[in-house]
Amino acid sequence: MLKCNAVTELVTDYAEGALPFGTRLGVRFHLILCAMCRNYVDQVEKTRRLLRGRAMQPPHAEMEDRILATLAGRDQPAE
Repeated sequence: MLKCNAVTELVTDYAEGALPFGTRLGVRFHLILCAMCRNYVDQVEKTRRLLRGRAMQPPHAEMEDRILATLAGRDQPAE
């Protein structure tokens, strides 16, 4: 039987219907027994429904500069 950590790693493919039959069956069986994972899968599926069809807007130039500066700072070793 799949464990919770395996189910959480598979949840996106599960929600998209991209899992092989045996793996999908294993996830469904786990969800029958595990309320926490059922809640997690439900949250992921609700989020996907809410975001479906919404166009992503690019960030404002100032925000993009801040994001890039933050990411660039992460590549440097800590002092």
